[in-house]
Amino acid sequence: MNNPLLYEGSRCVVTGAASGVGEATATILADLGAEVIGLDINEAPAAATSLIVDLRDRASIDSALASIAGPVDAVFSIAGLPGEPFSDIDTVTVNFIAARYLIESLLPKLSDGAGIVCVGSNAGMGWETDVERFLPIITTTGFDETLAWYEANPGAIEHGYVHSKKAINIWVAWRSQTLINERGIRLNCSNPGPIQTAMMPAFEEQAGVEVIDMFAGPSGRRSSAEEQAWPLIFANSRRSSYVAGESIRVDAAFLASTIVPNAG
Repeated sequence: MNNPLLYEGSRCVVTGAASGVGEATATILADLGAEVIGLDINEAPAAATSLIVDLRDRASIDSALASIAGPVDAVFSIAGLPGEPFSDIDTVTVNFIAARYLIESLLPKLSDGAGIVCVGSNAGMGWETDVERFLPIITTTGFDETLAWYEANPGAIEHGYVHSKKAINIWVAWRSQTLINERGIRLNCSNPGPIQTAMMPAFEEQAGVEVIDMFAGPSGRRSSAEEQAWPLIFANSRRSSYVAGESIRVDAAFLASTIVPNAG
């Protein structure tokens, strides 16, 4: 079967496209025949069009958005900060506020039935029990209003990275319902386990190697960037036309092992 995932001739936006999972995603999409528009603070070598953007700065995002022509068939929101050495507010801004703002701003340019996937993390596990606490945050609108909410509620950020990953999962669950109903646009969230990329030393410094390896779960290893990229590509494929509002675990059975331990 030629073009089984239906990406040939499509236009895809990938944030964080210069390295790690974003670069792997952009590379695979280009191989599948997609036109890739890569957004990153650095040049994205695998993208047909590389746009330099600082996701901490709304004006920088707006400038990049103005350069993106429609229709856009898929959005891969992969860019992120690991927390330390970055501040909590910078981490939340990039991982949640800017991710949401960019997606919402791109909606008028998206084709009907388009796919959007965000990257969360197993660090945000348990978000399902935090919905009520996060609703005042995720129901704010726009970049500036949400940033102002955080500045007015400094105690809301328990830890920038964990907080941001819970927020993006809850927003996806909440927002996906209207998007699928109005235009058939599918919004999902991937939640990876540990990934061996350039960001990993920051996580090891914060949490310790032992904790990171614990999150690898029964597999006993960390994933590659490509192993995380393919599930994102499948989620945004038009073959996944009935997949929306999902928290997709790409963690080699880590979460399963915390729910149903297997001593065998």
